[in-house]
Amino acid sequence: MIYWLFSILIQGTFPKVEEHSLWITPSSDTLMVQVINYDQLKPLLHSKSDTTYVVNFWATWCAPCVQELPFFLEMDSVYHNQPFKLLLVSLDFKKDYIRKLEPFVRERKIEDHVVVLEDNRANFWIGDIDPEWSGAIPATLVYRGEKRAFFERTFHHADELHDIVKPFLNL
Repeated sequence: MIYWLFSILIQGTFPKVEEHSLWITPSSDTLMVQVINYDQLKPLLHSKSDTTYVVNFWATWCAPCVQELPFFLEMDSVYHNQPFKLLLVSLDFKKDYIRKLEPFVRERKIEDHVVVLEDNRANFWIGDIDPEWSGAIPATLVYRGEKRAFFERTFHHADELHDIVKPFLNL
C-alpha cells in the first residue's frame, strides 16, 4: 500500500476516473443537456413572439410523465412547420443526471428539446410559473404572447394534448 501511494506521488498522477463515473459531479460541462436555473428559464416562459410554446415539466422517475412524452414529441413533429416550440423541462434529481436522464434523452433523441431545471428555490418558481400549481408533475404550460394556460395533469392520448394546443396556434 505504501509503495502504491509512493509511486503515485512520484508519478504525479492518480488513477483515471471514467467520464461517466458516479464520482463525477454532474454539470453542464459533462452533460449533453443544458442545466439551467429558474432565472435562465423564466424568459423562455414569457416570450412575446407569435410562436406557440409548449413547456412540459417532467422527470424520468415520473411514470405518467414518461408515458405522455411521446404525445409531446408527436405534436412537435406535426407542428414543426408552424411557429411552434416544445421545451421539456426535466426536474430529475442531480444524482440521476448522468445515470438516468442522459441515457433516456440520448435513446429518444430529444436533446434539442430538453433542459434540466436545477434551482433549489422551488417554493418561489413553482408559484411564479402558475400560482395554482402544487408542484406535482407532469405539468404543462401552453402560451402564445399573453394567452396562457397551465395544466397540472397527465395526458392519456395525443388528441387531448392537441385539443389544448390548437387554440394557441395560427392555423
